Amino acid sequence: MKPALMLMLGAAAVTAAHAQSPDTSLPDRQAQLPSSPKLEGQEYLIPRPLDSIPQGTFGDKVRLGYQLFVNTQQLRGKYVGNELNCVNCHMDAGRKPNASPIWGAFFAYPAYRKKNDKVNSFEERIQGCFTYSMNGKAPPSGSPELVAMSAYAYWLGMGGLMDQYGVAGEVPELADAELLKGGKREDFPAPDAIKTVLTVDARANLPGRGYPAIPKPEMPYDPSRGALVYQAHCQSCHGADGQGQAMAGVYALPPLWGPQSFNWGAGMHRVNTAAFFISENMPLGKSVQLTPQQAWDVAAFINAKERPQDPRFEGNLDATKSRYHKHDGYYGTSQDGVLLGKEAFPVFPAAK
Repeated sequence: MKPALMLMLGAAAVTAAHAQSPDTSLPDRQAQLPSSPKLEGQEYLIPRPLDSIPQGTFGDKVRLGYQLFVNTQQLRGKYVGNELNCVNCHMDAGRKPNASPIWGAFFAYPAYRKKNDKVNSFEERIQGCFTYSMNGKAPPSGSPELVAMSAYAYWLGMGGLMDQYGVAGEVPELADAELLKGGKREDFPAPDAIKTVLTVDARANLPGRGYPAIPKPEMPYDPSRGALVYQAHCQSCHGADGQGQAMAGVYALPPLWGPQSFNWGAGMHRVNTAAFFISENMPLGKSVQLTPQQAWDVAAFINAKERPQDPRFEGNLDATKSRYHKHDGYYGTSQDGVLLGKEAFPVFPAAK
């Protein structure tokens, strides 16, 4: 698609987003999540420390966005339907490169997504996370929660770029409507010192964006081999049953499958996405410890388990599989005698 046309469609999508929730009815034409390649000696954006968030109305939005990001459970029952927090997939409060940092995502939207076959604004991308990864309900367009999370992402990214390119001062405040659109726009208000160095496409592909791809495994990935990897490297934190660890009712380590994990529509149910994430970020605090084969195998093991239903399911497993699951995954396949998806757990359960 030509850039000019994409921008026009992006503007239309942003306008429409203020009137409706994300459209999940369109065919799934998912491709691998975009990321920037990991190169030796690469320099990454360094977000400003959290204690430098400014005082005032804009700073309050940024602080709220941070709080929602690291403790998304405060929205449990309202917009969150499982035991996950945003920070479970976006490490170090969304600041860590190669862990899908939200500063990288902010500058990558508006963008076309094959998942819903249209150009998505940044707030629509966040709404998608609530629907699928959080097995919940998307906050309404323009809601305080979406504004706050967008403000936090923008503040992290713009502050890091200003420091990188020698622009002094506080991060310029933006109107809520500008925050919700995202930063991949020719008319995005950025300091001239940054605009003259980084094109819109360069800002959208900052080093460290997404989860870097790893080589294909030498042997086809295998859940049975992955079970051994899981026992050796994952089980001590996530439990033999994959249900994580909770203390006093608060999950310190997230469930990886079952009713309290991400649903069959989340990007992490794809074996390749999970393998990329695991290779770079797991075990926690000891990243890049597994071979590519081990990462693929353990990703297969985790994703060959039952979890909440795909929100796009309309009563026909084969139809849902055929329409939305033409990628690396196990939805609609038989594993250990269980047809995955047939008895899936509920979407957005009302209670724990």
